[in-house]
Amino acid sequence: MTTPVRIGELAAEFHLNPRTLRYYEDIGLLPPAPRTPGGYRHYDDQDRVRLRFITQAKAVGLTLDEIKGILEIRERGDQPCTHVAQLVDDKLADVERQLRALTAFREELLSLREAARLPGDCSGEVCGLIERHVRP
Repeated sequence: MTTPVRIGELAAEFHLNPRTLRYYEDIGLLPPAPRTPGGYRHYDDQDRVRLRFITQAKAVGLTLDEIKGILEIRERGDQPCTHVAQLVDDKLADVERQLRALTAFREELLSLREAARLPGDCSGEVCGLIERHVRP
């Protein structure tokens, strides 16, 4: 076990602002840190492990609420992997929807670019190319 560290040291280790750690504590992602007689928060290895997990979970796109749910499952003594698998499936479905929407948008832009390269009438209220090509 390492020596407990203050909030600034732990935040710097994870490239975070100390306010982030206070916020995580406020919303229950980190347990309340013990205080020194002078009122300074002290964090230990367990806090470091938890903060590393939070950082990793955020890196794969999980929200703070989702991360909190995973931590709560673990704190009850249960394995959270089935729950995490469902979260991942939901995230993948969202990404697939976004990819389809982006692909359709890309096709629309390619079509507009092609139309812009053709000689023709550019008259319109503002820009005939957009007004004729893009449907609201």
